[in-house]
Amino acid sequence: MDLGLEGRRALVGGGGSGIGGGIATALADEGARVALGGGRPAGFDRGFYVEPTVLTGVDNHMRVAREEIFGPVVCVIPYRDEAEAIAIANDSDYGLGGGVFTRDAKRGTGIARSIATGAVGVNTYPLPVEVPFGGIKQSGIGREFGPESVQAYQEFKAIYGVG
Repeated sequence: MDLGLEGRRALVGGGGSGIGGGIATALADEGARVALGGGRPAGFDRGFYVEPTVLTGVDNHMRVAREEIFGPVVCVIPYRDEAEAIAIANDSDYGLGGGVFTRDAKRGTGIARSIATGAVGVNTYPLPVEVPFGGIKQSGIGREFGPESVQAYQEFKAIYGVG
């Protein structure tokens, strides 16, 4: 599969208002191209289902890149250098989660620290259950999992001067 990115790096992100609607808008109105998938999976005649989809020809100003798609859709966005990739990732009203994949884990950790999301995986994406999960910006408030998930239900009290 040729994604048209020879000699360029690519940032992969998701976005769109409704899975099918986001893809249709990106294709019809914004000039994105389907590199893989994009249709309805066989055997799913009703409901909101879409095949895993890869969109190219996307830039960060397109709706499909700016909004959250909760489905198997990624947008491939070319970037020139690390600073531009971080700027693209952070230029969003949302911040649920992300991933950095690299041969240099130390560098990847530095990039992950620079990305404004509630969680960032380095060379992995599934979130371990003991890690607090939750977004920032318009991707929600609070945390699930880990000890942070119960803090909203706790009242802390300081007792001092005893003895």
